[in-house]
Amino acid sequence: MPRGLKYRTDIGSVTRVTSLSVLAVYIAILSLTSAASAEVNMPGIFGDHMVLQQGEQIPVWGSAVPGELIKVKLGKVHAKTKADLNGDWRVSLKTAKAGTSPLTMTVSGTSTITFIDVLIGDVWVASGQSNMAIQLDYASTGADAIKAGNRPMIRLFTVPLATAAKPQRDIAAGASSAGKWLVCSPESLRQGFSAVGYFFGRDIQVFTGKPVGLISSSVGGTFAQAWTSYEGLQSAPQLAIYAQAQKKLLGGYDAALAAYPQTLLEFQQKHDAWLKTDKPKNDAALELWNSEQAAAIAASQPEPARPALIPEPKKPDLSGGQGHPTALYNGMIAPVIPYGIKGAIWYQGEANAGKGIEYRYLFRALIQSWRDKWGEGDFPFLFVQLPDYQFSWALLRESQLDALALRNTGMAVTIDAGTVKNIHPPFKEVVGDRLALVAEHVAYGKDIEYSGPLYKSMRVEGSAIRILFDHAAGLRIGKAPVSGPDTANVPADKLVTFIVAGTDKQWQPADAKIEGNTIVVSSPNVKEPVAVRFGWDPPSICNLYNKAGLPASPFRTDVWQ
Repeated sequence: MPRGLKYRTDIGSVTRVTSLSVLAVYIAILSLTSAASAEVNMPGIFGDHMVLQQGEQIPVWGSAVPGELIKVKLGKVHAKTKADLNGDWRVSLKTAKAGTSPLTMTVSGTSTITFIDVLIGDVWVASGQSNMAIQLDYASTGADAIKAGNRPMIRLFTVPLATAAKPQRDIAAGASSAGKWLVCSPESLRQGFSAVGYFFGRDIQVFTGKPVGLISSSVGGTFAQAWTSYEGLQSAPQLAIYAQAQKKLLGGYDAALAAYPQTLLEFQQKHDAWLKTDKPKNDAALELWNSEQAAAIAASQPEPARPALIPEPKKPDLSGGQGHPTALYNGMIAPVIPYGIKGAIWYQGEANAGKGIEYRYLFRALIQSWRDKWGEGDFPFLFVQLPDYQFSWALLRESQLDALALRNTGMAVTIDAGTVKNIHPPFKEVVGDRLALVAEHVAYGKDIEYSGPLYKSMRVEGSAIRILFDHAAGLRIGKAPVSGPDTANVPADKLVTFIVAGTDKQWQPADAKIEGNTIVVSSPNVKEPVAVRFGWDPPSICNLYNKAGLPASPFRTDVWQ
């Protein structure tokens, strides 16, 4: 029996590519599910070459015949349990320490599953939209990283793309390397893996000297609400529109699912009829195309696209699609839970930039919903503040900054690692390195400077305003770590992008000077200043750093809309 077979998953609730004979596939899945009921079954997140989380009660789970005795062995550690009335079972293996020696895990009942080359170390989930999903070969330093990628203590797992209306018990069927644990090597990296995730994991593995497992679960162009659980969206009144959309979808879900087999049968019958005909010209769509083509030719206009001669059966998308609230959480995060993890890294926000204020509620809800569902407490959740770009992302960055109020969170400021015109800056190594630096402090407790200056408070001093920061030791004018045709030209002799305003709320360019660990801001055009902004309007060219060479986060002292 293949590992990772779906068990007790709503057939039809996961969106994926279907074969031409849709009905045959549907019947085959039902047959396999029935045949699997007599065997021990494990979700697809478990596999050869996996990394299991050190220092925790390792959760292992699956399905079997109700009442079946299940025994789990990992090295010298044993656990056993019985499948419940639904056939579900779960054990927690006693705490295991990290080690570089591979172990074998066996799970046995009426059948036995064996996993080889299992390591104990730290497991991190890497999630978000395209800037997290972008693969290593895109990165500016990716080619060299791939060549030097022989790192067997790092293991890679990419969650296949899937959307679902309800939380899934298992990952979707993947293509090529997706859905399989791979030993990190130049060959496996060439198959594609998150560049930010890899650079982060590489640094963490060097720092700890222990195995690192990386679970990449990202999709380009996606919204944070799609990565948030239904309960998470219900947690804040500001997110009611998303919770209501999911409630509406679920209201019609069961009826649509019940009708799906008959819909498939009707599609299949129509498809089979088309296969038997040798006169596709009778297709109404083809006849319409013939007439439209003739008209276009006569009018010297572009010809319309030719329609398919045989209507393709289409599976109803019961998830609402990857933009629907909860769809990606259900299909790509829930199937990984409760796999033991050290923490999560997150790079997303571009898709939500048009609703920057809403994001401060949405992002908090996402973080808390993941923590609630995993049941591991406030695990480290580290995220990337969006870099410079030609559009205004100021409120979104501010909402990301606001999330630092949550316990065990950390933010990598990348305002100086973007490209003004390219929403996908290639400087992924800088991002991964800074996330890893944050992790060294937040997740591993190392006493280091891990953040750039963060706005703390201000005070008016005559015609100037003094700005105080956290992480402000050794304030200085610095230089961006990246360069290229779309990167900003930052002056080396003065601080830039500080602006100041009086009670009239009219912003003026400001002079900013470093005095110790503070910045004094003033303008000859503002005699009685009341507010300061830094790096707020695009392009957000920023050159304020601390002695650790980390950039200051853009900020504002006002709360004006």
